[in-house]
Amino acid sequence: MRGVRGRQKGNDVPDEIIVKDSNGAKLADGDSVTLIKDLKVKGTSETLKRGTLVKNIRLTGNPDEIECSTKQVKGLVLKTEFLKKA
Repeated sequence: MRGVRGRQKGNDVPDEIIVKDSNGAKLADGDSVTLIKDLKVKGTSETLKRGTLVKNIRLTGNPDEIECSTKQVKGLVLKTEFLKKA
């Protein structure tokens, strides 16, 4: 099927979403990532510092975002442009 994005040739099954960090490394469920920039968390007074290790990430349907939890904030969604694979 030409021109249809997210579909394999000959099948109606969507392609797997590839999530990459700021350096282009592929991310998977359960990976650990490190923040490359200080990030203010909306809705709280917390700031996640550069170099913070985030373990056990979960991929979302969006290739630009991941879900995770830190010691300070639970249920956090982060943009992949601020992460690098640990």
